[in-house]
Amino acid sequence: MKLQFDANQDYQLDAIRAVTALFAGQPDASQTSVMRDDALSSLALTETGIANRRVIDDAQWLANLRAGQEANGIEPSDALAAMALDDGTPVGGFPNFTVEMETGTGKTYVYLRTIHELSKTYGFKKFVIVVPSVAIREGVLSSLKLTREHFQTLYDYERMEFMVYDSGKVNQLRNFALSDAIQILVINIDAFAKDSTEGDDDAKGGKAKKKSKGNVINQVRETGMKPIEFIQGTQPIVILDEPQNLETDIRKQAIARLNPLCALRYSATHRNAYNLIYSLDPVRAYELGLVKQIGVDSVIELKDANQAYVEVEGFKTGKRSVSAKLTIWVNQAGGPAKKSITVKNGDDLYAEKFSNKREIYRDGFIVNEIDAGEGFVTFANDVRVALGRPHGALTDAILRMQIEATVRRHFEKARKLHPMGVKVLSVFFIDRVSNYRVYEEDGSTSKGKFAQWFEEIYAQYQVKEEFEGVMSADAPAVHNGYFSQDKRAVSPFETLTGKTKADAEAGAFELIMRDKERLLGLDEPLAFIFSHSALREGWDNPNVFQICTLAESSSEIKKRQEIGRGLRLAVNQDGERVRDPAVNRLTVVANESYEDFANQLQTEMVEAGVRFKRDMVKNERDKVTVRLRKGYDTDSQFLALWERIRARTRYSVDYKTSELIAKAASRIQSKMPAIERPKVALTRAEIAIGVEGVVGKQVGYRTQSVEAKYVMPDFVGQVQAKTGLSKSTVARILLDSGRLNEAVNNPQAFIDHTSEIANAVKREFLVYGDGSDGSGVKYTRLDNVYYEMRRFENDDLMEVFSANVRAVEKQEKTLFSHIVIDSNSGPERAFAQSCEDNEDVLFYIKLPRWFRIDTPVGPYNPDWALAYRNDATLYFVAETKKTGTGDHVQLDLLRPIEDLRIECGKRHFKNFEQVQFKVVSTLEELVG
Repeated sequence: MKLQFDANQDYQLDAIRAVTALFAGQPDASQTSVMRDDALSSLALTETGIANRRVIDDAQWLANLRAGQEANGIEPSDALAAMALDDGTPVGGFPNFTVEMETGTGKTYVYLRTIHELSKTYGFKKFVIVVPSVAIREGVLSSLKLTREHFQTLYDYERMEFMVYDSGKVNQLRNFALSDAIQILVINIDAFAKDSTEGDDDAKGGKAKKKSKGNVINQVRETGMKPIEFIQGTQPIVILDEPQNLETDIRKQAIARLNPLCALRYSATHRNAYNLIYSLDPVRAYELGLVKQIGVDSVIELKDANQAYVEVEGFKTGKRSVSAKLTIWVNQAGGPAKKSITVKNGDDLYAEKFSNKREIYRDGFIVNEIDAGEGFVTFANDVRVALGRPHGALTDAILRMQIEATVRRHFEKARKLHPMGVKVLSVFFIDRVSNYRVYEEDGSTSKGKFAQWFEEIYAQYQVKEEFEGVMSADAPAVHNGYFSQDKRAVSPFETLTGKTKADAEAGAFELIMRDKERLLGLDEPLAFIFSHSALREGWDNPNVFQICTLAESSSEIKKRQEIGRGLRLAVNQDGERVRDPAVNRLTVVANESYEDFANQLQTEMVEAGVRFKRDMVKNERDKVTVRLRKGYDTDSQFLALWERIRARTRYSVDYKTSELIAKAASRIQSKMPAIERPKVALTRAEIAIGVEGVVGKQVGYRTQSVEAKYVMPDFVGQVQAKTGLSKSTVARILLDSGRLNEAVNNPQAFIDHTSEIANAVKREFLVYGDGSDGSGVKYTRLDNVYYEMRRFENDDLMEVFSANVRAVEKQEKTLFSHIVIDSNSGPERAFAQSCEDNEDVLFYIKLPRWFRIDTPVGPYNPDWALAYRNDATLYFVAETKKTGTGDHVQLDLLRPIEDLRIECGKRHFKNFEQVQFKVVSTLEELVG
């Protein structure tokens, strides 16, 4: 398979534009020739090679930042914030800009495309991506490889080279500095954080080792230079991936040593959001359907008091009393955490001062007896906890139940999704590697208990009648893991696969960490992945549908970190993103209650600044099964309705090019903002030299437009590439707009604005035409080509959360036991209720997602079809819409694409004489 990338995701484009707009006023890409010796180029020649060069001043940069923040609804920054040490001391003179994107929404794609956009628009060439871990590094490297062809096509095959820093090949940095192609260097923070002039942090005490030589990159070579100087000389734009893991003083200082032009920070969970310019928080990501919905499978009875965790740590004996020191779970603002408490006879663990009223301690956990001599504590509910033997700890039975729950969910989803070309993956996080793989002293390995249990459970489910043929590979072939110990093992997968060490490293590491496309293939048997910590951050896979944490301390693990590995929307065997909500459901198999899991996740998000509108974590127990009514295919009312709407159509488009040219030119003339010249700043300062040093004092500041001598780009060719219109049409539009003279002020801005307007007009003409009779899109009914009625059967037994359905009482009036609707769609919910209550509605159906009408602006899926009793039976297709304008922002010059698609729907149904198509908010509007 080959992953496909969608270049037109609005939320991703918004994030890219937010960064690109920061540099407004910087000379455009046509001015990047390094042979120029004025201030109008974004590149410069240095002693070590070609460097990025900033032309805009700090005042312009701050103005751009504030304008972008205002446009994105973000509180404006007071200044260009830089990093600061823990004591508040600023680090480096470069600004940091923050992009917040929820895990699974394409953060890496966004910043890689931003690199290309910054090069295309302004000519910048040197970029460094700093990562905090091997897993994130491998994820970035994989993304660079997978997107290379996509970006080459998108950006007209602009030269781009990328490399991963290797301390054994530091000479590669010379090419990074000298090349005039886009250069992307991926480097782990630990590869350059140890400066040769500084000490090395001791892993245990944090004390400096005075004789440390530091990283190779910071050491003077035989050439008399440090390899890092090649990077410094290029003044790279530095991208920080997961910067919350780069916040120690040593790491901040290391980033500053790269001499960045600026730092762009990308994460879902920032610790410091310096100069926030774009935010896609979890709430918005969920509402837009950009990530999977989340369900929780809990393997512990929620009201079983005997599951309460109690560990006796020791005793304290006085002259008249004895007390015990216990470890229990305590409710805290940041979620439950294990805490040590001291209790005496009569103390109630449920009390606020102990567990803070944690529910599992409610029933009878009152200290009844403390026996320091025998080493135990007895409670009023007869639970006895002995020293060294914790009560309520995760037993092997519970852990095995978690594995079984995960395997069962896996088989259930594989049965449904594999025929659709969607491979199912499950990930287990474990607390100790030895529970899965045991490393012997001689370097050999054997299976731990988790591996043994897994193979036994998998084999049991594989032969169940309900899962016959779902997964054919034998148990040893379908599970594996990658752990740091594997590098030292003689044959880390010997007992599982019989591979050699070299094969194992190439197989497991390459497949899990790098070869995402192969792992997603249905012909690759590996489907269950075990990890200790390597995959908890930076690694993800779009087809992870189950996450199971086999660790007693699961409540101490960050929930956003845990679920983040499986939030990305699934892909099929063609590499295409699957957007069906019924497919995109992540199940977390937890060893804690659903309430505790949800509360902790929400607490983490609130602490991160997220504002909630509704609950986003759903209990798997709240699901309902949608069933197709038996005998539906012989129901006369349904067949009569289906017969009238089932035919397919083909569309054609007709309009006058001259009218399109006239309208586009007119709109550019009247709606396009003024294209202004770039400006430069003149700063006047007085320099005083005295015993205190050299001091500069600013005494004057002004800006002025620059009489720039641009190398003019091919305006017609670039607009043609963005719009798909012919060059002659584009040329006529630009000439007739009367605004072509402004192109010399800022050619790239002129190209972008005119392309956007021309595309908007083109979309309108594809649908509405030029306004003359018969123009615009036309639909022709096809003979003997129909939507297949049997496809309704594919939706039988579909599991949907109860919030997203409405139960049907009068089954004879529709197809399914429940109407599947958007949980937030009031009009749809009310319309379904009205259809059921109104006796004159003979039959109604919510049209499935596969009932799609092709249009020039994307597929259209109407909402409803129904038969209504009047003097004669009337047949309707309805689109239910909210009253008002909705929540989304619309540019005045654009007709919303959704409305264009609805217009196409109207024209499609004009071919069906007995069917009326209407856009309404209620049933009464439809039939009135």
